[in-house]
Amino acid sequence: MYFRRAPRPSDPLNRHPNDPPNDPLGDSPAAPRARSRSRSAASRRGIALAALLSAVTLLVPACSARETRHRAAPAADAVLAALPRSTPSALAPYYGQKLTWRDCGAPGFQCTTMKAPLDYARPSAGDVRLAVARKKATGPGSRLGSLLVNPGGPGGSAIGYLQQYAGLGYPAEVRARYDMVAMDPRGVARSEPVECLADRDMDTYTQTDVTPDDRAETDALVGAYRKFAEGCGAHAPRLLRHVSTVEAARDMDILRAVLGDRRLTYVGASYGTFLGATYAGLFPDRAGRLVLDGALDPSLSAARMNLDQTAGFETAFQSFAKDCVRQSDCPLGGTDTTPRQAGDHLAAFFRKLDAHPIPTGDRSGRKLGEALATTGVIAAMYDQSAWPQLRGALASAMKDGDGAALLALSDSYYERDSGGHYNNLMYANAAVNCLDLPAAYDTPAEVEKALPAFEKASPVFGRGLAWASLNCAYWPVKPTGAAHRIEAKGAAPIVVVGTLRDPATPYRWAQSLARQLSSAHLLTFDGDGHTAFGRGSRCIDSAIDAYLLRGTPPAQGKRCS
Repeated sequence: MYFRRAPRPSDPLNRHPNDPPNDPLGDSPAAPRARSRSRSAASRRGIALAALLSAVTLLVPACSARETRHRAAPAADAVLAALPRSTPSALAPYYGQKLTWRDCGAPGFQCTTMKAPLDYARPSAGDVRLAVARKKATGPGSRLGSLLVNPGGPGGSAIGYLQQYAGLGYPAEVRARYDMVAMDPRGVARSEPVECLADRDMDTYTQTDVTPDDRAETDALVGAYRKFAEGCGAHAPRLLRHVSTVEAARDMDILRAVLGDRRLTYVGASYGTFLGATYAGLFPDRAGRLVLDGALDPSLSAARMNLDQTAGFETAFQSFAKDCVRQSDCPLGGTDTTPRQAGDHLAAFFRKLDAHPIPTGDRSGRKLGEALATTGVIAAMYDQSAWPQLRGALASAMKDGDGAALLALSDSYYERDSGGHYNNLMYANAAVNCLDLPAAYDTPAEVEKALPAFEKASPVFGRGLAWASLNCAYWPVKPTGAAHRIEAKGAAPIVVVGTLRDPATPYRWAQSLARQLSSAHLLTFDGDGHTAFGRGSRCIDSAIDAYLLRGTPPAQGKRCS
């Protein structure tokens, strides 16, 4: 499962493949790229599989959980007295810590590091250090507090999202009255990132055949999953047990407290909605104005989520195909071509690539096979503004035998830069998902049994996404979570946003979450792409602005186009 937020104008999907990677806060002298640890792990020779991922790289220095130990705060008793009686006394030093901010990156941004217990059940076992950034409220009016943002993933850098979009692109009045704040969750980007593979091994992983045709190819796929899991387990054996969404939500409550906010104000996109809903379920009395955009349904099993997401990508492709065949440069057919026929053309092209990859001109020698081409197409499903780019990439590959443009789309999705380096999103994504829910399938035989349902859900993507659902079967750490409903009784009004033709978080998930949360208001966007806020609908944006600024949720059942 992967739930990234929609690309923004500054995101890698919209960069030329030879542009330098985004590292907007990388001028901090103490912030070398986290992936250097991945390159040093080449001896593990891990191989991995393309699981449809992306993120934003960054930023603030991180330390290993082994390097820090729990220290008592001098005012622990006073801090504890201000907390609910259910708060363990061992957590008082964390809630009472003082943050030291420093300027970093672009003008107006500040960074710091916050401590949290590695294991909330044993706070004395050591700390995890979490990277935090903010952009203080800019207006002369009354400050409303802090607004925490998270772009999803799991594994997306919230700090990168803040610096690249939220801190500069959110509505001016929101930025004027809130300190815009982001924290990379544990295991992500600069918050003690999970690392698994060297870059060359990741290249091999992303090219692994995800539609095996025989026993040998199935064994190779299973071997890829096993080696990926072994690499993650070898690098972070302690941290890997403590990167769950529940723990990340508890970290957010510590951040809320040390920022001085009585309640959490939060905008979470995609997987960030699960993080926000989890927070509301744990701390309903501390949940303030929460916006959950592109909502997940926490009551679903991993198998059901993967199947629903497969259908979502098919829905998005159908919309793309309808638009494509009306354009003169569409390589999938003409105006008399149905979306289903266009899908048949694409599926046939994928099968051709499976047997005969095409050149890309890549300096490392990679060719465009079925796995990379599929990822490139899926990358463009997140935002319809990428559809012209996808049409051109498909035309180059299908008509001219040049896979460079589709490879660039795939690389943008994996956050592979022009030097061949990957950030850690793919590793963090697996680490969180495999801890939060039991594996969708445990054996290849179970996947084969599920194949008809996946192929029915999506004739184009179903087979590959079914086999991608096997990735947690070989994970070195047992899951600690399970599918469950979240009601958050007693919470203030929560805005749940769903997009009708969302590829990654199908609309029915937003409907289901809104029914579960006791105080939810469902806001519907009749549109394409993933998530809705800040994507061009004045109706959606004004409704969310009114809620954030005045606390007025949209009317129940409000729909925008």
